[in-house]
Amino acid sequence: MTLQCHETAFGLPPILRSAAADLLTRHGALLLEWVHRYGSPLNLIWPDALQENLAALDGVLTARRVEHAIYYGAKVNKSPGLMRAALRARAGLDVSSLYELRDARRLGADGARVVATGPAKTQAFHQDLLDCRALISVDSPEELEDLIALLPADAGPQPILLRLQPRDQKKSRFGMPAEAVIHCLTRLTGESRLRFDGLHFHLSGYRWETRLTALEEATGLIAKARQIGFSPRMIDIGGGLPIQYVDEAKYQAHLAAQTPEDYRTGTVPSSFYPYGGALSAADWLRELLQAKMSKSPSVAGYLKHEGLTLAMEPGRALADQAAISVFRILRVKALGPDTHVIFLEGSSFSACETWFASEFLIDPILVTATRAAVQSAPVRAYLAGHSCLDEDVISNRWLTFPTAPKAGDLLVYANTAGYQMDLLENEFHRHPMPARFCVTEDAEGRPNLVPDTIGEV
Repeated sequence: MTLQCHETAFGLPPILRSAAADLLTRHGALLLEWVHRYGSPLNLIWPDALQENLAALDGVLTARRVEHAIYYGAKVNKSPGLMRAALRARAGLDVSSLYELRDARRLGADGARVVATGPAKTQAFHQDLLDCRALISVDSPEELEDLIALLPADAGPQPILLRLQPRDQKKSRFGMPAEAVIHCLTRLTGESRLRFDGLHFHLSGYRWETRLTALEEATGLIAKARQIGFSPRMIDIGGGLPIQYVDEAKYQAHLAAQTPEDYRTGTVPSSFYPYGGALSAADWLRELLQAKMSKSPSVAGYLKHEGLTLAMEPGRALADQAAISVFRILRVKALGPDTHVIFLEGSSFSACETWFASEFLIDPILVTATRAAVQSAPVRAYLAGHSCLDEDVISNRWLTFPTAPKAGDLLVYANTAGYQMDLLENEFHRHPMPARFCVTEDAEGRPNLVPDTIGEV
Protein backbone atom coordinates (compact mmCIF):
# COMPACT_ATOMS: atom_id res chain seq x y z
CA MET A 1 0.00 0.00 0.00
CA THR A 2 1.28 3.44 -0.91
CA LEU A 3 -0.18 6.92 -0.62
CA GLN A 4 0.21 9.90 -2.85
CA CYS A 5 -1.49 13.19 -3.56
CA HIS A 6 -1.48 13.71 -7.29
CA GLU A 7 0.89 16.43 -8.40
CA THR A 8 0.41 18.78 -11.34
CA ALA A 9 2.29 21.90 -12.34
CA PHE A 10 0.17 23.75 -9.80
CA GLY A 11 -1.10 20.92 -7.59
CA LEU A 12 -3.58 21.48 -4.78
CA PRO A 13 -2.80 18.91 -2.08
CA PRO A 14 -5.14 19.24 0.92
CA ILE A 15 -4.19 20.55 4.32
CA LEU A 16 -4.55 17.55 6.61
CA ARG A 17 -5.16 17.37 10.35
CA SER A 18 -2.68 15.05 12.06
CA ALA A 19 -5.24 12.34 12.84
CA ALA A 20 -6.35 12.08 9.22
CA ALA A 21 -2.77 12.24 7.94
CA ASP A 22 -1.79 9.47 10.36
CA LEU A 23 -4.63 7.26 9.17
CA LEU A 24 -3.67 7.76 5.54
CA THR A 25 0.09 7.35 5.94
CA ARG A 26 0.25 4.59 8.57
CA HIS A 27 -3.02 2.70 8.32
CA GLY A 28 -3.86 2.57 4.62
CA ALA A 29 -4.47 -1.18 4.91
CA LEU A 30 -7.22 -0.43 7.41
CA LEU A 31 -8.87 1.90 4.91
CA LEU A 32 -8.90 -0.87 2.31
CA GLU A 33 -10.35 -3.27 4.88
CA TRP A 34 -13.04 -0.81 5.97
CA VAL A 35 -14.12 -0.06 2.40
CA HIS A 36 -14.27 -3.79 1.67
CA ARG A 37 -16.46 -4.26 4.75
CA TYR A 38 -18.70 -1.17 4.63
CA GLY A 39 -18.72 -0.16 0.98
CA SER A 40 -17.79 2.84 -1.13
CA PRO A 41 -17.93 5.72 -0.60
CA LEU A 42 -17.15 5.59 3.11
CA ASN A 43 -17.46 8.71 5.23
CA LEU A 44 -15.19 8.96 8.28
CA ILE A 45 -15.77 11.56 11.02
CA TRP A 46 -13.53 12.98 13.77
CA PRO A 47 -15.92 14.75 16.21
CA ASP A 48 -13.04 16.07 18.32
CA ALA A 49 -11.99 18.28 15.38
CA LEU A 50 -15.22 20.22 15.81
CA GLN A 51 -14.43 20.76 19.48
CA GLU A 52 -10.97 22.08 18.59
CA ASN A 53 -12.52 24.52 16.10
CA LEU A 54 -15.02 25.67 18.70
CA ALA A 55 -12.24 26.24 21.21
CA ALA A 56 -10.33 28.39 18.72
CA LEU A 57 -13.31 30.71 18.14
CA ASP A 58 -14.16 30.79 21.83
CA GLY A 59 -10.58 31.79 22.58
CA VAL A 60 -10.76 34.80 20.24
CA LEU A 61 -14.05 35.99 21.77
CA THR A 62 -12.91 35.43 25.34
CA ALA A 63 -9.66 37.31 24.73
CA ARG A 64 -11.73 40.31 23.60
CA ARG A 65 -14.08 39.87 26.58
CA VAL A 66 -17.09 39.62 24.27
CA GLU A 67 -20.15 37.76 25.56
CA HIS A 68 -20.97 35.18 22.93
CA ALA A 69 -23.12 32.26 21.88
CA ILE A 70 -21.83 29.84 19.23
CA TYR A 71 -24.30 27.48 17.57
CA TYR A 72 -23.11 24.70 15.28
CA GLY A 73 -24.94 24.92 11.93
CA ALA A 74 -26.10 21.31 11.78
CA LYS A 75 -27.23 21.62 8.16
CA VAL A 76 -23.67 21.26 6.89
CA ASN A 77 -23.50 17.59 7.86
CA LYS A 78 -25.95 14.88 8.92
CA SER A 79 -23.52 13.47 11.49
CA PRO A 80 -25.02 12.97 14.97
CA GLY A 81 -21.45 12.68 16.22
CA LEU A 82 -20.71 16.27 15.25
CA MET A 83 -23.92 17.51 16.88
CA ARG A 84 -23.08 15.62 20.04
CA ALA A 85 -19.52 17.03 20.02
CA ALA A 86 -20.91 20.57 19.86
CA LEU A 87 -23.19 19.91 22.83
CA ARG A 88 -20.36 18.34 24.81
CA ALA A 89 -18.31 21.48 24.17
CA ARG A 90 -21.19 23.51 25.65
CA ALA A 91 -22.09 25.08 22.32
CA GLY A 92 -25.58 25.26 20.87
CA LEU A 93 -27.14 23.87 17.70
CA ASP A 94 -28.60 25.80 14.77
CA VAL A 95 -31.41 23.71 13.27
CA SER A 96 -33.07 24.40 9.93
CA SER A 97 -35.77 21.74 9.90
CA LEU A 98 -38.12 19.83 12.15
CA TYR A 99 -35.92 16.76 11.68
CA GLU A 100 -32.70 18.48 12.73
CA LEU A 101 -34.55 19.78 15.79
CA ARG A 102 -35.79 16.31 16.70
CA ASP A 103 -32.27 14.91 16.41
CA ALA A 104 -30.96 17.74 18.59
CA ARG A 105 -33.58 16.96 21.23
CA ARG A 106 -32.82 13.23 21.10
CA LEU A 107 -29.16 14.09 21.71
CA GLY A 108 -30.11 15.97 24.87
CA ALA A 109 -30.31 19.60 23.71
CA ASP A 110 -32.86 21.69 25.58
CA GLY A 111 -34.44 24.77 24.03
CA ALA A 112 -31.83 27.07 25.55
CA ARG A 113 -29.19 25.36 23.38
CA VAL A 114 -31.14 25.60 20.12
CA VAL A 115 -31.66 28.39 17.58
CA ALA A 116 -33.73 28.06 14.41
CA THR A 117 -32.60 30.43 11.66
CA GLY A 118 -34.07 28.99 8.47
CA PRO A 119 -36.70 31.05 6.59
CA ALA A 120 -39.15 28.32 5.53
CA LYS A 121 -40.38 26.87 8.82
CA THR A 122 -43.43 24.64 8.72
CA GLN A 123 -46.24 24.84 11.24
CA ALA A 124 -45.07 21.58 12.81
CA PHE A 125 -41.52 22.95 13.07
CA HIS A 126 -42.80 26.15 14.69
CA GLN A 127 -44.83 24.14 17.16
CA ASP A 128 -41.92 21.96 18.26
CA LEU A 129 -39.72 25.05 18.61
CA LEU A 130 -42.35 26.68 20.80
CA ASP A 131 -42.77 23.52 22.86
CA CYS A 132 -39.09 23.57 23.86
CA ARG A 133 -38.75 27.36 23.98
CA ALA A 134 -35.95 27.44 21.41
CA LEU A 135 -34.70 30.77 20.09
CA ILE A 136 -36.49 31.48 16.79
CA SER A 137 -35.18 33.81 14.10
CA VAL A 138 -38.25 35.32 12.42
CA ASP A 139 -37.64 35.86 8.71
CA SER A 140 -40.61 38.08 7.81
CA PRO A 141 -43.75 39.83 9.08
CA GLU A 142 -45.69 36.91 7.62
CA GLU A 143 -43.74 34.41 9.70
CA LEU A 144 -44.28 36.55 12.78
CA GLU A 145 -48.04 36.35 12.27
CA ASP A 146 -47.85 32.58 11.74
CA LEU A 147 -45.94 32.26 14.99
CA ILE A 148 -48.36 34.46 16.94
CA ALA A 149 -51.28 32.36 15.69
CA LEU A 150 -49.74 29.28 17.30
CA LEU A 151 -49.15 30.83 20.73
CA PRO A 152 -51.50 29.67 23.48
CA ALA A 153 -53.24 32.43 25.40
CA ASP A 154 -51.20 31.82 28.54
CA ALA A 155 -47.82 31.34 26.83
CA GLY A 156 -44.77 32.63 28.63
CA PRO A 157 -42.41 34.95 26.78
CA GLN A 158 -41.05 33.08 23.76
CA PRO A 159 -37.60 34.39 22.70
CA ILE A 160 -37.26 35.53 19.09
CA LEU A 161 -34.81 37.36 16.85
CA LEU A 162 -35.83 39.43 13.84
CA ARG A 163 -33.84 38.60 10.73
CA LEU A 164 -32.50 41.67 8.97
CA GLN A 165 -31.97 41.90 5.22
CA PRO A 166 -29.15 44.46 4.99
CA ARG A 167 -29.46 47.25 2.44
CA ASP A 168 -26.86 45.73 0.12
CA GLN A 169 -28.63 42.34 0.10
CA LYS A 170 -31.89 43.45 -1.53
CA LYS A 171 -31.85 40.62 -4.08
CA SER A 172 -31.81 38.00 -1.32
CA ARG A 173 -35.01 36.16 -0.42
CA PHE A 174 -33.86 35.96 3.21
CA GLY A 175 -34.66 38.39 6.01
CA MET A 176 -36.52 41.70 5.90
CA PRO A 177 -35.47 45.30 5.31
CA ALA A 178 -35.15 47.74 8.18
CA GLU A 179 -38.66 49.16 7.63
CA ALA A 180 -40.18 45.69 8.03
CA VAL A 181 -38.10 45.10 11.17
CA ILE A 182 -39.55 48.30 12.64
CA HIS A 183 -43.06 47.15 11.62
CA CYS A 184 -42.46 43.88 13.50
CA LEU A 185 -41.22 45.78 16.56
CA THR A 186 -44.40 47.83 16.54
CA ARG A 187 -46.43 44.63 16.28
CA LEU A 188 -44.54 43.16 19.23
CA THR A 189 -45.33 46.08 21.53
CA GLY A 190 -48.79 44.63 21.99
CA GLU A 191 -47.71 40.98 22.20
CA SER A 192 -46.43 39.99 25.64
CA ARG A 193 -46.14 36.33 24.69
CA LEU A 194 -43.06 37.05 22.56
CA ARG A 195 -39.74 38.44 23.80
CA PHE A 196 -37.61 40.40 21.34
CA ASP A 197 -34.03 39.26 22.02
CA GLY A 198 -32.31 41.02 19.14
CA LEU A 199 -31.38 40.93 15.46
CA HIS A 200 -30.05 38.24 13.18
CA PHE A 201 -28.57 38.32 9.69
CA HIS A 202 -26.85 35.75 7.54
CA LEU A 203 -24.97 36.91 4.45
CA SER A 204 -23.61 35.22 1.36
CA GLY A 205 -19.88 35.29 0.81
CA TYR A 206 -16.97 35.06 3.23
CA ARG A 207 -15.73 38.63 3.79
CA TRP A 208 -15.79 40.00 7.32
CA GLU A 209 -16.16 43.49 5.85
CA THR A 210 -19.72 42.74 4.69
CA ARG A 211 -20.61 41.66 8.24
CA LEU A 212 -19.21 44.95 9.53
CA THR A 213 -21.49 46.87 7.15
CA ALA A 214 -24.49 44.85 8.29
CA LEU A 215 -23.54 45.42 11.93
CA GLU A 216 -23.47 49.17 11.34
CA GLU A 217 -27.03 49.00 10.03
CA ALA A 218 -28.09 46.77 12.92
CA THR A 219 -26.85 49.27 15.50
CA GLY A 220 -29.46 51.79 14.39
CA LEU A 221 -32.22 49.22 14.77
CA ILE A 222 -30.96 48.21 18.20
CA ALA A 223 -31.14 51.87 19.25
CA LYS A 224 -34.63 52.17 17.75
CA ALA A 225 -35.81 49.07 19.61
CA ARG A 226 -34.60 50.55 22.89
CA GLN A 227 -36.44 53.79 22.17
CA ILE A 228 -39.64 51.80 21.72
CA GLY A 229 -39.08 50.09 25.06
CA PHE A 230 -37.44 46.77 24.22
CA SER A 231 -34.29 45.38 25.84
CA PRO A 232 -32.39 43.60 23.04
CA ARG A 233 -29.58 41.40 24.25
CA MET A 234 -28.09 39.87 21.07
CA ILE A 235 -26.86 40.45 17.55
CA ASP A 236 -26.49 37.25 15.56
CA ILE A 237 -24.13 37.44 12.53
CA GLY A 238 -24.93 34.00 11.12
CA GLY A 239 -22.14 31.98 9.52
CA GLY A 240 -19.83 32.30 6.55
CA LEU A 241 -16.54 32.10 8.44
CA PRO A 242 -13.91 30.82 5.98
CA ILE A 243 -11.75 27.73 6.23
CA GLN A 244 -8.49 26.87 4.49
CA TYR A 245 -8.55 23.68 2.47
CA VAL A 246 -5.23 24.16 0.66
CA ASP A 247 -2.11 26.27 0.92
CA GLU A 248 -2.82 29.90 -0.01
CA ALA A 249 0.23 30.36 -2.26
CA LYS A 250 -0.47 27.16 -4.20
CA TYR A 251 -4.11 28.11 -4.53
CA GLN A 252 -3.35 31.56 -5.92
CA ALA A 253 -0.79 30.08 -8.30
CA HIS A 254 -3.35 27.56 -9.51
CA LEU A 255 -6.01 30.21 -10.14
CA ALA A 256 -3.52 32.35 -12.05
CA ALA A 257 -2.29 29.48 -14.20
CA GLN A 258 -5.45 27.52 -15.00
CA THR A 259 -6.80 27.60 -18.55
CA PRO A 260 -9.88 26.18 -20.32
CA GLU A 261 -7.75 23.19 -21.35
CA ASP A 262 -7.55 22.21 -17.65
CA TYR A 263 -11.24 21.24 -17.74
CA ARG A 264 -12.92 18.57 -19.80
CA THR A 265 -15.69 21.09 -20.53
CA GLY A 266 -13.22 23.55 -22.04
CA THR A 267 -14.50 26.21 -19.62
CA VAL A 268 -12.98 27.61 -16.43
CA PRO A 269 -15.73 27.98 -13.79
CA SER A 270 -16.63 31.60 -13.08
CA SER A 271 -16.46 31.27 -9.28
CA PHE A 272 -14.99 29.07 -6.58
CA TYR A 273 -15.21 28.80 -2.83
CA PRO A 274 -12.02 30.45 -1.45
CA TYR A 275 -10.31 27.11 -0.83
CA GLY A 276 -6.95 28.74 -0.20
CA GLY A 277 -8.00 31.90 1.58
CA ALA A 278 -5.66 34.09 3.59
CA LEU A 279 -7.62 33.88 6.85
CA SER A 280 -8.59 31.06 9.14
CA ALA A 281 -11.97 31.29 10.86
CA ALA A 282 -10.28 32.52 14.04
CA ASP A 283 -8.29 35.16 12.13
CA TRP A 284 -11.47 36.29 10.35
CA LEU A 285 -13.29 36.68 13.65
CA ARG A 286 -10.35 38.57 15.15
CA GLU A 287 -10.38 41.00 12.21
CA LEU A 288 -14.10 41.61 12.62
CA LEU A 289 -13.92 42.21 16.38
CA GLN A 290 -11.13 44.76 16.08
CA ALA A 291 -12.66 46.60 13.10
CA LYS A 292 -13.57 50.23 13.71
CA MET A 293 -17.24 51.22 13.68
CA SER A 294 -18.70 54.66 13.02
CA LYS A 295 -19.70 55.11 16.68
CA SER A 296 -17.18 52.87 18.40
CA PRO A 297 -13.43 52.17 18.27
CA SER A 298 -14.17 48.51 17.54
CA VAL A 299 -16.94 45.94 17.11
CA ALA A 300 -15.87 44.33 20.38
CA GLY A 301 -16.07 47.71 22.12
CA TYR A 302 -19.56 48.37 20.76
CA LEU A 303 -20.86 44.98 21.91
CA LYS A 304 -19.41 45.43 25.40
CA HIS A 305 -20.67 49.00 25.75
CA GLU A 306 -24.18 48.00 24.68
CA GLY A 307 -24.25 44.82 26.77
CA LEU A 308 -24.91 42.67 23.70
CA THR A 309 -24.09 39.02 23.14
CA LEU A 310 -22.51 38.21 19.79
CA ALA A 311 -24.12 35.06 18.39
CA MET A 312 -23.09 33.11 15.30
CA GLU A 313 -23.87 29.85 13.51
CA PRO A 314 -20.68 28.55 11.85
CA GLY A 315 -21.20 25.32 9.99
CA ARG A 316 -18.35 24.61 7.61
CA ALA A 317 -15.88 26.45 9.90
CA LEU A 318 -16.72 24.18 12.84
CA ALA A 319 -16.61 21.06 10.65
CA ASP A 320 -13.17 21.99 9.29
CA GLN A 321 -10.91 18.90 9.14
CA ALA A 322 -13.65 16.77 10.76
CA ALA A 323 -14.06 14.20 7.97
CA ILE A 324 -12.73 12.46 4.90
CA SER A 325 -14.58 10.56 2.18
CA VAL A 326 -13.06 7.37 0.78
CA PHE A 327 -13.92 6.02 -2.68
CA ARG A 328 -12.99 2.74 -4.32
CA ILE A 329 -11.97 2.95 -7.97
CA LEU A 330 -14.22 0.80 -10.11
CA ARG A 331 -12.62 1.26 -13.50
CA VAL A 332 -10.11 3.41 -15.38
CA LYS A 333 -11.36 3.90 -18.93
CA ALA A 334 -9.22 5.29 -21.74
CA LEU A 335 -10.90 8.05 -23.72
CA GLY A 336 -7.97 8.77 -26.00
CA PRO A 337 -4.21 8.38 -26.22
CA ASP A 338 -3.62 10.48 -23.10
CA THR A 339 -7.00 11.01 -21.45
CA HIS A 340 -9.08 8.81 -19.15
CA VAL A 341 -12.16 8.80 -16.97
CA ILE A 342 -11.90 7.20 -13.54
CA PHE A 343 -15.16 5.70 -12.32
CA LEU A 344 -15.61 5.71 -8.56
CA GLU A 345 -17.87 3.21 -6.88
CA GLY A 346 -20.99 4.39 -5.08
CA SER A 347 -23.75 6.96 -5.02
CA SER A 348 -23.53 10.59 -6.04
CA PHE A 349 -20.99 12.71 -4.17
CA SER A 350 -21.54 16.41 -3.75
CA ALA A 351 -17.89 17.37 -3.55
CA CYS A 352 -18.76 17.58 -7.23
CA GLU A 353 -19.31 21.32 -7.07
CA THR A 354 -19.98 20.75 -10.77
CA TRP A 355 -23.68 20.84 -9.86
CA PHE A 356 -23.13 24.53 -9.13
CA ALA A 357 -21.01 25.14 -12.25
CA SER A 358 -17.94 25.23 -10.03
CA GLU A 359 -15.27 22.76 -8.93
CA PHE A 360 -13.96 21.23 -5.70
CA LEU A 361 -10.39 22.56 -5.97
CA ILE A 362 -8.71 19.98 -3.74
CA ASP A 363 -6.62 17.14 -5.09
CA PRO A 364 -7.77 13.65 -4.12
CA ILE A 365 -5.27 11.34 -2.44
CA LEU A 366 -4.56 8.03 -4.17
CA VAL A 367 -4.13 5.02 -1.88
CA THR A 368 -2.99 2.03 -3.92
CA ALA A 369 -4.14 -1.45 -3.02
CA THR A 370 -0.74 -3.07 -3.65
CA ARG A 371 2.24 -2.81 -1.30
CA ALA A 372 4.37 -1.02 -3.88
CA ALA A 373 3.14 1.24 -6.63
CA VAL A 374 3.89 -0.13 -10.11
CA GLN A 375 5.83 2.38 -12.16
CA SER A 376 3.80 3.73 -15.06
CA ALA A 377 3.38 6.75 -17.24
CA PRO A 378 1.35 9.56 -15.68
CA VAL A 379 -2.41 9.31 -16.19
CA ARG A 380 -4.58 12.32 -16.98
CA ALA A 381 -8.22 11.82 -16.01
CA TYR A 382 -11.40 13.33 -14.69
CA LEU A 383 -13.62 11.61 -12.10
CA ALA A 384 -17.14 10.26 -12.39
CA GLY A 385 -19.47 8.15 -10.29
CA HIS A 386 -22.29 5.80 -11.27
CA SER A 387 -24.55 8.47 -12.71
CA CYS A 388 -25.90 7.80 -16.19
CA LEU A 389 -26.02 11.55 -16.91
CA ASP A 390 -23.09 12.70 -19.03
CA GLU A 391 -22.69 16.03 -17.22
CA ASP A 392 -23.09 14.59 -13.69
CA VAL A 393 -19.44 14.03 -12.75
CA ILE A 394 -17.34 14.42 -9.62
CA SER A 395 -14.65 16.50 -11.28
CA ASN A 396 -14.50 18.30 -14.61
CA ARG A 397 -10.92 19.25 -13.82
CA TRP A 398 -8.27 17.13 -15.48
CA LEU A 399 -6.19 15.47 -12.76
CA THR A 400 -2.72 14.13 -13.47
CA PHE A 401 -1.68 11.08 -11.46
CA PRO A 402 2.07 10.26 -11.52
CA THR A 403 1.17 6.59 -10.94
CA ALA A 404 -1.71 5.10 -12.90
CA PRO A 405 -4.70 4.40 -10.64
CA LYS A 406 -6.34 1.02 -11.10
CA ALA A 407 -9.48 -0.80 -10.06
CA GLY A 408 -9.46 -1.55 -6.34
CA ASP A 409 -7.32 1.45 -5.39
CA LEU A 410 -8.83 4.16 -3.24
CA LEU A 411 -9.26 7.87 -3.84
CA VAL A 412 -9.63 9.94 -0.67
CA TYR A 413 -11.09 13.42 -0.54
CA ALA A 414 -10.05 15.29 2.58
CA ASN A 415 -12.05 17.82 4.59
CA THR A 416 -15.47 16.89 3.24
CA ALA A 417 -17.54 17.46 6.41
CA GLY A 418 -18.68 20.95 5.36
CA TYR A 419 -21.49 20.28 2.85
CA GLN A 420 -19.45 18.21 0.36
CA MET A 421 -20.17 14.94 2.12
CA ASP A 422 -23.93 14.82 1.91
CA LEU A 423 -25.60 17.93 0.53
CA LEU A 424 -26.55 16.15 -2.70
CA GLU A 425 -26.40 12.54 -1.56
CA ASN A 426 -29.21 10.39 -2.86
CA GLU A 427 -30.01 6.80 -3.75
CA PHE A 428 -29.73 7.41 -7.49
CA HIS A 429 -29.76 4.11 -9.38
CA ARG A 430 -30.85 2.64 -5.99
CA HIS A 431 -27.33 2.64 -4.63
CA PRO A 432 -27.51 2.74 -0.81
CA MET A 433 -26.50 5.86 1.09
CA PRO A 434 -22.80 5.87 2.07
CA ALA A 435 -21.89 4.41 5.45
CA ARG A 436 -20.79 6.95 8.05
CA PHE A 437 -18.54 6.22 11.04
CA CYS A 438 -16.77 8.15 13.77
CA VAL A 439 -13.05 7.37 14.08
CA THR A 440 -11.86 6.56 17.60
CA GLU A 441 -8.86 4.69 19.00
CA ASP A 442 -8.85 1.20 20.49
CA ALA A 443 -6.91 0.20 23.61
CA GLU A 444 -3.72 -0.14 21.56
CA GLY A 445 -4.11 3.28 19.97
CA ARG A 446 -5.16 1.90 16.59
CA PRO A 447 -7.93 3.64 14.64
CA ASN A 448 -11.34 2.14 15.31
CA LEU A 449 -14.79 2.81 13.85
CA VAL A 450 -18.02 3.49 15.71
CA PRO A 451 -21.34 3.87 13.81
CA ASP A 452 -22.24 7.54 13.55
CA THR A 453 -25.83 7.18 14.72
CA ILE A 454 -27.84 8.57 17.60
CA GLY A 455 -27.57 6.22 20.55
CA GLU A 456 -24.39 4.55 19.31
CA VAL A 457 -21.87 7.38 19.03
